[in-house]
Amino acid sequence: MADDIDLNLLTALDALLAEGSVARAAERLHLSESAMSRTLARLREATGDPLLVRAGRTMVPTPHALALRDQVRDLAQGARAVLQPAGAGWDLRTVQRSFTLRANDGFIEAFGPTLVQRAAAEAPGVCLRFAPKPDKDIRPLREGLIDLDIGVLGETGPEVRLQTLYRDRYVAAVRKGHPLLDEGECSAERYAAFGHVVTSRRGRRTGPVDGALAAMGLARKVAVVVPSFRAALSIAAQTDLVALVPASYFVQDHELGALRAVPLPVETEPITISQMWHPRTERDAGHRWLRGLVVDVCRPRA
Repeated sequence: MADDIDLNLLTALDALLAEGSVARAAERLHLSESAMSRTLARLREATGDPLLVRAGRTMVPTPHALALRDQVRDLAQGARAVLQPAGAGWDLRTVQRSFTLRANDGFIEAFGPTLVQRAAAEAPGVCLRFAPKPDKDIRPLREGLIDLDIGVLGETGPEVRLQTLYRDRYVAAVRKGHPLLDEGECSAERYAAFGHVVTSRRGRRTGPVDGALAAMGLARKVAVVVPSFRAALSIAAQTDLVALVPASYFVQDHELGALRAVPLPVETEPITISQMWHPRTERDAGHRWLRGLVVDVCRPRA
């Protein structure tokens, strides 16, 4: 019966057909000659063929053994590959693979170019796919639709693995020449007195600074609500409205262009950005490389 086959015989047959000698096959597999002879007898019984026969002082393969040799070699190599530690065959220079990272536009703009450059240099065959992040639902991780979820933690569940990448803070972004820049340090009163553009995917008018302002008896004048930081900065660059954005999003070309960053006059909770993954990929060599790459790129910049 097929269920009774000892798959260890496959390795022994591969050695016998490769070496053409019981003695050399025994040495290759660290067995005694008598043990290898008994194994050859079992192989003959299993295949119904002599496999190796005497020809003078040597042994030669039968036609059936010659027909099996390449197939047996491939099967034995495949079995060894399957039973290697995870990642043993991972080669950055030759691997062809795609990874999906879910992140918001701010993260992609701030860190995406460097991630792409590093990935291309280290693993030319890897494709990074950035997926939109409309919410904090962890089902895409559970279902294997994404490899990494990057952002502020939501309800992750006990099985999700996570690692802190950096801690961010909010700043006020205004156009070059904005009146808020005229009198040195920005006070809470002056900050609240200007019109504001608020970023919210859900259309909310309040943000991280409003509770602190309310404790001082102040409130912002919200003029516009937009769904992205990019849109908020675009509006702030051409009006007197003040945009609230994470400092990491306020990249160098903003500083050198039409916008300026102003420290907030009130305390806000720091923003903790993490990368999250499912435990099924914990030991995957490619996934470990990807997580390490994200950490290397994010931490120095942050």
